[in-house]
Amino acid sequence: MIEHHESHHCVAGPVGSIEVVLDKPVALPVEQKSVGVVVCHPHPLHGGTMQNKVVTTLARTMAKRGHAVVRFNFRGVGNSEGSFAEGVGEQNDLRAVIHWFQQHLAFDELWLIGFSFGAYVAAALAHESQARLCVSVAPAVDRYPFAEITRGDYPWWIVQGDQDDVVDPALVYAWYELLAEPKKLLRNPDAEHYFHGQLIYLRDSLLLALDQAGL
Repeated sequence: MIEHHESHHCVAGPVGSIEVVLDKPVALPVEQKSVGVVVCHPHPLHGGTMQNKVVTTLARTMAKRGHAVVRFNFRGVGNSEGSFAEGVGEQNDLRAVIHWFQQHLAFDELWLIGFSFGAYVAAALAHESQARLCVSVAPAVDRYPFAEITRGDYPWWIVQGDQDDVVDPALVYAWYELLAEPKKLLRNPDAEHYFHGQLIYLRDSLLLALDQAGL
């Protein structure tokens, strides 16, 4: 088990302070590459925060592998200042968090992970931030212009539950078919949008996929 330490921070954002939690390993084997992971939470106007159970599960899954992980509250959520900005301002929040993360901690590569609304915000910045992996969990493809996102050569993984009652799984699967390689679909036949009763499956399936991919 890799020992890790969690700390709370206030990061300067474009419209005020951004509330951030950093979970980083105390030490890593010299031969293991260092990865910084940022996890983005679901819609701020529908109860989305960095304390969401899917978000914390994803963050802990990455920390379990020895990665440094940041989760944060978008503007207007928790102690983060500002107000909801339709996903555009939230991209600027993520830019500020990535910049702080990269200045605060040295790591070899950046991964971006987002859930629902957060999946769009993370994916929108994956190419610009030179992420080496993008993971979109229950991406809200019917609400945000995923098809317009500029794509890099990084692997783009989609995690989707067949019983999703918020995002139409059929639309997600149809959109996924049009995605360029490299890509991967992690499909959960029993999961609804918030993965109630399926968080362990979410964790284990993601860990297995990462190990199989050699990431």
